[in-house]
Amino acid sequence: MRMALHNALTAAQVYRSAAQAALAHRLAANPIDAEQRAAHGFAWVATTVAALEAVLDWLEAGRGANPLDAQVATLAFAEGIGQLAGGLPMGQNEIFRPADLGIGVAARTLADACADLLDADHAATRTAVAAALAEGHWPSETLHDADLDAIRDQYRRFTETEIIPHAHGWHLANALIPDATVQAMADLGTFGVCIAEEFGGLGLGKLVMCIVTEELSRGWIGAGSLGTRSEIAGELIAMGGTDAQKAEWLPKIASGEILPTAVFTEPDTGSDLGSLQTRARRVGDGWVIDGAKNWITHAARSDLMTLLARTVPDAKGYAGLSMLLVPKPRGTDADPFPAAGMSGSEIKVLGYRGMREYALQFDAMQAPADALLGGEEGQGFKQLMRTFEGARIQTAARAVGVARRALELGLAYALARKQFGRAIVHFPRVADKLAMSLVDFVAARELSYAAARAKDSGKRCDIEAGMAKLLGARAAWSNADAALQIHGGNGYALEYEISRVLCDARILNIFEGAAEIQAQVIARGLTAGRN
Repeated sequence: MRMALHNALTAAQVYRSAAQAALAHRLAANPIDAEQRAAHGFAWVATTVAALEAVLDWLEAGRGANPLDAQVATLAFAEGIGQLAGGLPMGQNEIFRPADLGIGVAARTLADACADLLDADHAATRTAVAAALAEGHWPSETLHDADLDAIRDQYRRFTETEIIPHAHGWHLANALIPDATVQAMADLGTFGVCIAEEFGGLGLGKLVMCIVTEELSRGWIGAGSLGTRSEIAGELIAMGGTDAQKAEWLPKIASGEILPTAVFTEPDTGSDLGSLQTRARRVGDGWVIDGAKNWITHAARSDLMTLLARTVPDAKGYAGLSMLLVPKPRGTDADPFPAAGMSGSEIKVLGYRGMREYALQFDAMQAPADALLGGEEGQGFKQLMRTFEGARIQTAARAVGVARRALELGLAYALARKQFGRAIVHFPRVADKLAMSLVDFVAARELSYAAARAKDSGKRCDIEAGMAKLLGARAAWSNADAALQIHGGNGYALEYEISRVLCDARILNIFEGAAEIQAQVIARGLTAGRN
């Protein structure tokens, strides 16, 4: 069986090369935006093949110890190859076909090379996988490292006792994650996972960050996302800050004493950061900030803003942007924005609660003289870009956690719900949903781990990070949608947890770079090369 999967992977890699060559040929004559559909389709081709590579690596690392692993891998390859040859879902109503890149012949060659895999009846395998889940069996999740497995166990126990029992109530009340829970997360080291030990952090890598984020997000995406702000701020300061800034802020972020927030997005810019209009100007011994920001997570309860502003007004685009470290007093429910020159209003959202989203206004808000990150103007965009890899890998891990929780909820309901005299888990369409949700979860998980390992090795991994986020977001949404369908009408009721998970899953395809942005990054990087 492994040899068959190896052969299928080789054929898929050949197909990926054909797609890449076809896109490169088009881009030689046209800009990438004019070929957006073809470019993004190729990005999905490359992501699918990368996921198959990650799944096969995972299978071989397990050495057959868990028989469920081989079944999951077989289903992953059958579905992945089938989509490559027939049509890849880029969205609910956007299917990339081989003809969109003029590679129909290559697709037929792929299908012929994998005929045995594609022609096999996998219904029995899906049934067996769903039955194994129903009996409490899961595929392997060990990372073959006792320390890493212990970290997972620790955070899983914490999530089971401190997050899952309360998360849905917090969501329905639109409550902030309680201070006591935040402190408990801090005591575990959550906010200093990747901060160096010399600054009070754990000094661990992105793979550990993935494990921590995945387990917390399984309980509630808000819990997993609380660490995102510390991850971004910590990386910004560690890579771009002065020695004094590192000494001042990193220990406080690592301990949880300081809760940071990322203040980048503006009302009319979205992903076009080069069009930012918020201004910061030197006045006396400090800075004065004017402008508006939008979709700022955890803005009221935070203590430090990493704020991207235009400090060189004559410089065009990204060149005039600088990153500022702006301290602020922590707000309360009665007075969310007590800082002079700063105001805000909450943006009501479907899901992704626990920290709240805000639109902010700055009217001559003051920042200290040493607020400029690294002490150098015009470097803000470059400094921010260096954090994108880590942030997107972490977002992929959030998606993996959400995907798992959706599967768990769908499975639990299918076991408990009886129709026509038997639990609905025994109906093939329900079993199929559960089996393929497991397959998508494993593929997304292993691709996120692969991206984290690439980052930890010190290599540039913007493409790997983009792939992990792209696939993870799709898995979270499809798993949540399938689990809600298993719940039937009850899934649409607010009292059922799956209603929250569906809303939480939807945001993953948007923030930290929308799916379309990820696809653009992947396609551009793989066809133009990395500079």
